[in-house]
Amino acid sequence: MKNENLSEKVSVNINSSTLSEIDLLVDNGYYSNRSDFINHALHSALREERSTINRIIESNTKSSRSGNNWFIGIYGLTAKEIEEMHAKGEKLSLTGYGILTIDTNCDEEKLFRVVESIKHRGKIKCSPTVKAHYGIK
Repeated sequence: MKNENLSEKVSVNINSSTLSEIDLLVDNGYYSNRSDFINHALHSALREERSTINRIIESNTKSSRSGNNWFIGIYGLTAKEIEEMHAKGEKLSLTGYGILTIDTNCDEEKLFRVVESIKHRGKIKCSPTVKAHYGIK
């Protein structure tokens, strides 16, 4: 995934008076542009919610039973891992937030036998066949 843009574009509606205050700060050099301000504001809000985020992560991590993999951040499945899980007869359900990569060189039939489901919010890198199989857009 080197040299790959890990950001996503989102659209938000901002009322005119709020936007005018953002523009005032940008025009007076406090932020380089609107995106810079919005990113700063989001980071500040996430810092304020850190204890809530940590509690949710801890709760999901504890409730993850064998075969149910929960993740936040970056998670990848390699062809080798899929082969090993298939050979052991292991099953896996993936639930996560962030970036999910599934090796495009894997045996997809084995992948489909190993990975029972994928519930994911964020970016996913895998073959179109894998996306179609799991109903990922």
